[in-house]
Amino acid sequence: FESTEEPKTWQQTEFALKQIMSSGGAEDDIPQAERKTVTDFCYLLDKSKQLFNGLRDLPQYGQKQWQSYFGRTFDVYTKLWKFQQQHRQVLDNRYGLKRWQIGEIASKIGQLYYHYYLRTSETSYLNEAFSFYSAIRQRSYYSQVNKEDRPELVVKKLRYYARFIVVCLLLNKMDVVKDLVKELSDEIEDYTHRFNTEDQVEWNLVLQEVAAFIEADPVMVLNDDNTIVITSNRLSETGAPLLEQGMIVGQLALADALIIGNCNNQVKFSELTIDMFRMLQALEREPMNLASQMNKPGMQESTEKPARRENPHKYLLYKPTFSQLYTFLAASFKELPANSVLLIYLSATGVFPSGRSDSEGPYDFGGVLTNSNRDVINGDAIHKRNQSYKEMHCLHPGDLYPFTRKPLFIIVDSSNSVAYKNFTNLFGQPLVCLLSPTAYPKALQEVLGKQHEQMCKK
Repeated sequence: FESTEEPKTWQQTEFALKQIMSSGGAEDDIPQAERKTVTDFCYLLDKSKQLFNGLRDLPQYGQKQWQSYFGRTFDVYTKLWKFQQQHRQVLDNRYGLKRWQIGEIASKIGQLYYHYYLRTSETSYLNEAFSFYSAIRQRSYYSQVNKEDRPELVVKKLRYYARFIVVCLLLNKMDVVKDLVKELSDEIEDYTHRFNTEDQVEWNLVLQEVAAFIEADPVMVLNDDNTIVITSNRLSETGAPLLEQGMIVGQLALADALIIGNCNNQVKFSELTIDMFRMLQALEREPMNLASQMNKPGMQESTEKPARRENPHKYLLYKPTFSQLYTFLAASFKELPANSVLLIYLSATGVFPSGRSDSEGPYDFGGVLTNSNRDVINGDAIHKRNQSYKEMHCLHPGDLYPFTRKPLFIIVDSSNSVAYKNFTNLFGQPLVCLLSPTAYPKALQEVLGKQHEQMCKK
C-alpha cells in the first residue's frame, strides 16, 4: 500500500476559507451549509487516509484478523466517493477540489479491491479494480498533473499506470495492457525530461519487465474474422470436464495454496513471476463479466451482484526467506478447514548437495532456493559460509514433513525437483507430489535447437 503523506486536511480547509476571504468576500459570507460540506469532506478524507495507511500494518498471513479493518476502510471510501459526487460544485468552489485529487480517491478504491482480491482470491474483485482504474483513464483525472511543478504527483500517476497494468494482465486484457504500456512510456519520458530525477532507471526497468512479460505470455490470433482469442489458464464454466457416470466425488477440497517463486533470470513484473502468474490463474475460476459496470466503469453500482464462487485462498510469495515461508506455511496449516488440502507450489532454483553423503535423509539431497539474497541477513552482509554448511534459505523435503499431518499437494518446478522424489508420508494423510522434469526430452531438445537457430538467423 502506498502511503498518503499529504498536508493535514484541516489546514487545507482553513487555507481554502482564507482564500475566499482574500478574494473579496468574508468568512462570515460563506453559507453554513457549504462550510459544513467542506468540513465533512475533510473529515472523511482524513479518516480514509488513516485507515488506508493502517492497512500496511495488518499481518499478511491469516484470513480473519484483517476482514473487519478492510470492511471499515471500504465503508469510509464508499462514503467519501459518494460525498464528492453529490457535493462536487461546493467542493470545487469552496475547497478547491482538483481532478487529480478525485483520481487519487478512485485509485485508492482500486487498490482496495485489488488487495481484497489478493486476500480472498475472489476474481470478481479484479473486475471492480479494473472499473475504477479504467474510469480514471477515461475521465482523464490525472491529465492536469503534468502541468504542475510537483514531481511527486507525477510519480502517483506513474504508479497508477503500473497498478492498472497488473490488474489488466490478471484479467488477460492484453489489448488494454499494450495501450497502457505505450502511455506509461510517454509519461516516463516526459517525467524524466522535466525533472531529471534519479529514479529514471527504475521506471525504465518497469517498462522492460512488462514488455518481457507480455512477450512471454502470448495471445492467439484467429485471422478468419480478426478476432483475438486470449488463452486463459483459469477454469471456465464450459471448460470443466464432466464427471463420468458413476464417478464418486472425493471428500477433499483444495482450500489453501502457497505459490512461491524464485527462479534465476525468470520473466517477472513487480513481484509476480511468469510461473506464479500462470499458477495463480490455474487455481481460479473465470471472473464474472460485469457488463453493466463496463459501460460506466467504477462509479455505478450493479443492481445484480454476481454469485460468489469460492476459489482456494492463495499466498503469493516472491523470494521469501525461510522464516517468512515457514510463517505463512504455519498460518495456512493452522487455518486449514476440515477435509481440505493445502497446495504448495515451488518454482525455484535448485540447490544441490555439495558432496556425497553417507546418509540418505530428507536433508541430504538438497532442495529448492526460496531466496537469492543468501549473503545478507537483516540487511547486513556476511562472509561466505563454510561449504559444509547447508544453504539457509533452501527448502529441503524434510522441512515440509511437519505439515504432512494434514492433506498436502506439492508441486516442485525446479532443476532439483528430484530431491523430493522419495518424499516420506509420515502421518498417513493424503499426499501428492508432482515433480517437474530436470531436462527436456531429446526429441524436444532437437526442436528447440532448430527454433533457436532460426531465431539467430533473423
